[in-house]
Amino acid sequence: MTRFMFKSKIHRAVITQADLAYEGSLTVDVDLMRQADLLAYEKVAVVNVNNGERFETYLIEGEPGSGVICLNGAAARKGAVGDVVIIIAYASMSDEEARVHKPTIVHVDSRNRVVSTSHEQPAGKVYESVE
Repeated sequence: MTRFMFKSKIHRAVITQADLAYEGSLTVDVDLMRQADLLAYEKVAVVNVNNGERFETYLIEGEPGSGVICLNGAAARKGAVGDVVIIIAYASMSDEEARVHKPTIVHVDSRNRVVSTSHEQPAGKVYESVE
């Protein structure tokens, strides 16, 4: 069996630019990409926390240390400068690999500077059922 698993993400990055005229994709500071184990041209899902938009695209390396998160082409319609996004990559792996896999999670501040990196999701809230 092959499973499609959450591989890595950049959590709560801030969109710094949008370029409707550019030919598709998402430009991300290459330093952030390296921290999150992401490659140029890798397929990612982008979740816009501000407006609920979700879309898929591929990555382009941005200037190192710039903090750039730029929506290019049609993706520029999915968010605005200042919106908060989560950039997620998935990977196909065997059942055995999936059972021991730990994703890479990069948390950034409001200037897209790395605050922390971990390999586990924080524990979620436990909700009581409403009956």
